[in-house]
Amino acid sequence: MSALPALGTPMPERTKSRLLELVKRHGPLTAQDLAQRLEVSVPAARRHLGDLQEQELIVCRTERPGGRGRPQHVFTLSERGEAAFPKTYSTLCVDVLRHIESLFGEGAVLRVLDARNVELAGRLRDDLAAAGSLGERVQTLAARLDEQGFDTTVEQDGDVWYLTERNCPNLTVARQYPQLCESELGLYLQVLDVPVQRDRRIACGQAACRYRIG
Repeated sequence: MSALPALGTPMPERTKSRLLELVKRHGPLTAQDLAQRLEVSVPAARRHLGDLQEQELIVCRTERPGGRGRPQHVFTLSERGEAAFPKTYSTLCVDVLRHIESLFGEGAVLRVLDARNVELAGRLRDDLAAAGSLGERVQTLAARLDEQGFDTTVEQDGDVWYLTERNCPNLTVARQYPQLCESELGLYLQVLDVPVQRDRRIACGQAACRYRIG
């Protein structure tokens, strides 16, 4: 029989998960607060906090308790840490699009997404303006998509470039509203200003979305 962990020394990954939950529910918290709640030593709590900071899941800031007294370091969730907890954004988005379609007709959803594309295209064009060749523009676009969770790769085949998205952060919405995928394709056409075709789509059950560019 394998030996069980000694009492008061939880397994590291489980401790990190509990630490994130505590910061989420009760934060901001000090290392001392967390050590007491987790029933571990303060140095052990600091080690876990250091790991979570390296993973960009929590951030540290200095504040005075109650607005006065001696400053202390407290820990809160980063945006990435917040994203690790379940959200209902996709459900809300689907509900909003459904009501738009019900109130204004089938074409209204695409018109709303196209209007959003105008704003997105303006931001992306500023980034792409500094890129010279088509390959540089595709690489810059891929970097911006990665920031949004698309997990992209870029490959070249002669004069043609392939942009592959291995994750769809909007999959729940895209499966119910293919207009979202149409809008994405339209956005890439606008900002790259060359022919763009999609030959794979995650929302259709394939492993990735892939765009042929050029």
